[in-house]
Amino acid sequence: MSEPDHTLPECPIARFLTVLEGPWATLVVRELLMGPRRFTELRAALPGISPKTLSARLKGLERTGLLTRTPYAEVPPRVEYELTEAGYRLQTVFTAMAEWAERDLPVR
Repeated sequence: MSEPDHTLPECPIARFLTVLEGPWATLVVRELLMGPRRFTELRAALPGISPKTLSARLKGLERTGLLTRTPYAEVPPRVEYELTEAGYRLQTVFTAMAEWAERDLPVR
């Protein structure tokens, strides 16, 4: 991970929630768990997210060391976002969240 942000809370759960910054960051990570994605692919997979919000969430996740941004010198320019090892380790957390929701929060 990148250098620690000294403004993060001491509590590990509060730190986790701070880094994921609400539902959009969580859903961005969910999409990236399937592999590298381009900005337009992420926007298409997340209906309702504005470009400004997506950009902010990607920058935040990059800053905390959960994803990498790889620009390619092409015309038109291409950038891919991919989770780091730390980001991919969130898979177990997301699996547990999904299992809990399936069991305890059924769709009515």
